[in-house]
Amino acid sequence: MLDVIQLLPDNIANQIAAGEVIQRPASAVKEMLENAIDAGATQIHLIIKDAGKELIQVIDNGKGMSPTDARVCFERHATSKIKSIEDLFAINTMGFRGEALASIAAVAQVELKTRTHDEELGTYIQIENSMVKKQEPCQAPIGSSLSVKNLFFNIPARRNFLKSTAVETRHIVDEFTRVAMAFPHIQFQFTNNNTVVFHLEAGKLKQRIVGLLGNPYISKLVPVQEPTDVVSISGFIASPDMATKTRGNQYFFVNNRFIKSAYLNHAVSQAYKDLIAKDEFPAFVLFIEIDPSRIDINVHPTKQEIKFEDERIVYSFVSAAVKHALSKYSLAPSLDFTLNAEIESMQAITQPFTESKKSATKEDYLFQSFTEKGKAHFLEKKQDIRNWKELYKIQSDFQLQSDSASQATQSETPQENEQVILMDEAFQQQFLHIASGYILATAKNGILLIDQHLAHQRILYEQYENATSNPISIQKCLIPQTIDLSATDAILLQSILEELLLLGYEIEPFGNTTFIIQGVPGDVKTGHEKNSIEKILEDLKHEQSEIKLDKREKVIRTLAMQKAMNYSKKLDLAEMQELFAKLFSCEQPQLSPIGKKTFVKLGVKEMQQLILNA
Repeated sequence: MLDVIQLLPDNIANQIAAGEVIQRPASAVKEMLENAIDAGATQIHLIIKDAGKELIQVIDNGKGMSPTDARVCFERHATSKIKSIEDLFAINTMGFRGEALASIAAVAQVELKTRTHDEELGTYIQIENSMVKKQEPCQAPIGSSLSVKNLFFNIPARRNFLKSTAVETRHIVDEFTRVAMAFPHIQFQFTNNNTVVFHLEAGKLKQRIVGLLGNPYISKLVPVQEPTDVVSISGFIASPDMATKTRGNQYFFVNNRFIKSAYLNHAVSQAYKDLIAKDEFPAFVLFIEIDPSRIDINVHPTKQEIKFEDERIVYSFVSAAVKHALSKYSLAPSLDFTLNAEIESMQAITQPFTESKKSATKEDYLFQSFTEKGKAHFLEKKQDIRNWKELYKIQSDFQLQSDSASQATQSETPQENEQVILMDEAFQQQFLHIASGYILATAKNGILLIDQHLAHQRILYEQYENATSNPISIQKCLIPQTIDLSATDAILLQSILEELLLLGYEIEPFGNTTFIIQGVPGDVKTGHEKNSIEKILEDLKHEQSEIKLDKREKVIRTLAMQKAMNYSKKLDLAEMQELFAKLFSCEQPQLSPIGKKTFVKLGVKEMQQLILNA
């Protein structure tokens, strides 16, 4: 029998490893920034072009590498961090597995210039598809400059699966933000297509948070500081009024490494429980310092998920630390056991409770009902039979309707009863608003139950969809407003300005992350212009769909879902009639933009079947 198992060539093995480590340009950015930090850099400059597909370059002033190290660092599992099995369980550095540079070199054209402080000349290395094309001495400053060009040039399928430039750039900004947030003592700069997005001077954590997340946080940050023997928690939480409807600015770092943990996020949310709405999420930047031997950080290729030795202890400490910070800065509600002055002056408080009053109270029916065991919730109420004639009339009318419905059903053909007939000249249609958000509409041979929120979504969606040929009118702002955004949001807004203009939003760029709002649609209330745009951006960032949607479709869906009337809106007859007419003039009235039913219909036969089966 022939042998069938063979060892993979190095270049193929590296490409397989790259599939785990380098999933998109942002993955390469993360690895390169972490290597610069591990090299002891105090200044790091990230440069990207075309969302990292054309170029990713990281320049640092770290300790640099010798000619031998510069060559070996591109080999698989080459690392200076692990020398024994014990080191694996006491990791304090960012990168340690030695796969990052090998994986990047397998799927890109890489150039490295590096020099140590004790060498006059540096080293230049050029690698392509894991093969060293050139290595020679060169002039270079102390530190390293690593350039990654034409990412995935040799894997066209992987390159084709990358998202749009705006989406991939946002992912890069996210990775940059996480790394820069964790190391405020390091100066960072980020240049995108020759434009400086961030220039962050070395400083304190609060300064770094404001520099990355924006000026609105400058007076809204509450310090957290809880040192314990087991775990130490520090950082900042935002005041409750900065909570948002989506999980935006939430950052957890364990031993300076960014992690994702729904469990710990819940611990923070619990501390805010009585301060924010149930559907809102607080903003925070929290650092957890713990003995490296108590955690396992090598459970996932991205190293963003870790295992704690005892998660419950960490959960308790995090929740307690946040609660303490909120109460310390008078943001948590305090218990007040003193009575209101008006209540204290009432006779029930000021007058003595005499023995005669006690006796009279005990004999009272209400007192007995509430003190009798098991009946504290029950008060006897005599049946009111004064309106028996009206009750009888309702029952008689119901009987007549049932009889007539039965006769109508017997005279209908099966084909007529299969579909509810909505309109008929001789039929007087009735509408009833029920159950906070639903419209009951009568039809010739049945009823319809309409979801007003989903129905309005469908109406708005088709209105926005036709905006190309019929643009939404713009209501000019009396005084143009400026809006300052985070770098991620600014990139997203820049990418959808054309789509928003068709939908009634006239917005102009004004600097890197600042925009001027010149006009908005007529349905945006004065004073809510900024909130409307911020809500669009939040919804777009967290828009989820099983199918790949283009940019315009995402914006249209987001606006339709955001601006649709709430379930709590009470509609009068004219409004119900208008909603009904507009819904059934849509091309697809039966479904919302995301495929949910806007209404259900019941014919007479179906209603009778429901009653019989009840």
